[in-house]
Amino acid sequence: MNAIPTAARGELAAVDTTTVSTAAAAFTSDNARWAAIQARDARADGQFFYAVRTTGVFCRPSCASRLPRRENVEFFADADAARVAGYRECKRCRPGGLPRELEIVRRACAALDADPQARLTLAQLGEAVHLSPFHLQRLFKRVLGVSPRQYQAARRGAVLRDALAQGADVTRASADAGFNSSSRLYESVAGELGMAPSAFRRKGAGLTIRYANAATPLGRVLVAATEKGICRIAFGDDPGELSASLATDFANARCIEDAAGLAPFVAQIDAYLHGRREHIELPLDIAATAFQQRVWDALQRIPYGETRSYTQIAETLGAPRAVRAVASACASNPVALASPCHRVVQKGGALAGYRWGLARKAALIDAEARAGEVRVTAGRQADDPPRYATKQGSKRGRSTATPETTA
Repeated sequence: MNAIPTAARGELAAVDTTTVSTAAAAFTSDNARWAAIQARDARADGQFFYAVRTTGVFCRPSCASRLPRRENVEFFADADAARVAGYRECKRCRPGGLPRELEIVRRACAALDADPQARLTLAQLGEAVHLSPFHLQRLFKRVLGVSPRQYQAARRGAVLRDALAQGADVTRASADAGFNSSSRLYESVAGELGMAPSAFRRKGAGLTIRYANAATPLGRVLVAATEKGICRIAFGDDPGELSASLATDFANARCIEDAAGLAPFVAQIDAYLHGRREHIELPLDIAATAFQQRVWDALQRIPYGETRSYTQIAETLGAPRAVRAVASACASNPVALASPCHRVVQKGGALAGYRWGLARKAALIDAEARAGEVRVTAGRQADDPPRYATKQGSKRGRSTATPETTA
């Protein structure tokens, strides 16, 4: 796994931890575990193991072996506990290794990582992991949230970033990363690097970022923009701290305060917060991985006055296990309101973390539900946020759902 690019490797790890956290609560009783075994429920894999006293073998819940009699079954929290009890691994489901789906994706990632310059087709990749291209595409997206082609693009971007960061010239770095022409390089990596490759190599030197601070019902807001569009919308209590954070994150860029130039953008935010408009329509210039971009696009499709759970967003992306990866993408959103990550809550309606504070998140959701002005409740404790219900249908509705523990 060491060869997997950082972004994709983090998303795969996030999928693994999400699987543990979301499913664990569902299989805590012996009755629930036995029901999972009867259904051969793959969601239970990794949550517990079962052993059969008459055969001396332990298995995953989804094992396709013949169903044992209930009185002969013993449950274990992990594979080591089953081994200590004297049971041996099933040769069919291999409970000591990774679940089959994750193992296939890991092998596919290893094949893609083997040669940064190679451009494997889906058919070639399927042949390498002994799976049809159709099923591999579906499995890859379900586990990682991106397609093999998007993974390869992220991998090339990672190789390019590393080479440029180490001082390699653009031509050499692009060749090593598998870009066979300069036009293809500049077309493909602008979103990945967030700037031209030459500017990235200089760590942002030469870029000009204009910014403005303004007072809002949510405290101070900082809006910053490059020539291409908005690169940051951030809330805080101290304008000096907001400006200092911008200067730190863009250390080699030229940051210029320009209240007049950014006044139209600030005016949109002000109208939004005072209930005079329902959408923020700003040109954006933000760097994102393929998965982050998919999440942020999904956020923009949540209607005004409604919320979605992290689970619902993951399901919308066709990656139902990637709940933690969705939460991570929301937390890394650099443009508040423009990508409305405040509309994502836990499955039961409780507020989860928000980059700019839970009190601001609660105020935004409340204002949108009323289609009115934002009001921050004085004295609200960050660790005691209100609860809201997620809604999949009509605007500003309320519904109940089971609690979510993962985000």
